[in-house]
Amino acid sequence: MRLVSFGDDGAFRRLVERHQSLVIATVARMIGISDAEDIAQQVFLNVWKSAPRWRPEARFTTWLLTIAKRLVFNESRRRSRARLIPQSRDADDEGPDHPDGTPGPDQQLLERELHRAIEQSLESLPEKERLALILRRYENMPYEEIATVLSLSLPAVKSLLFRARNTLKEKLTPYLGNDH
Repeated sequence: MRLVSFGDDGAFRRLVERHQSLVIATVARMIGISDAEDIAQQVFLNVWKSAPRWRPEARFTTWLLTIAKRLVFNESRRRSRARLIPQSRDADDEGPDHPDGTPGPDQQLLERELHRAIEQSLESLPEKERLALILRRYENMPYEEIATVLSLSLPAVKSLLFRARNTLKEKLTPYLGNDH
């Protein structure tokens, strides 16, 4: 990032290549995959423009995701409703229903219904709760970094995540069975 702050195009290109997957995935989970690349491009444009003012006080990814958060929240407000697209599960995560290893029609239907219910439940969360959950669950970000990205205290982040998880559990209870 220091080289980028001095206007090094090659360093900027390497920085984008290294971090674009993180930015695109996080943005896609917040507002949908269709606009993820456009927003990610805006994030990196902001990084380039802000590079001369960058100070290494926090991890670069924390600073990067803070920029992404602002743009996502602005886009979400502009749309008045954000759309979240959770990552699809790997085929290895699913048990085989048929001898060839593919799930049967009943299982596929149940999985689509559960996927839709999860998507709708996540969409219904307030944007800060949703982003905190995404950063923790999908990006494995430590609580301290989430606090920095969201400009919150550590206890506030823990409380936010607790509320988000409880809300999701409550909304998804019909799909979880009686033992949850």
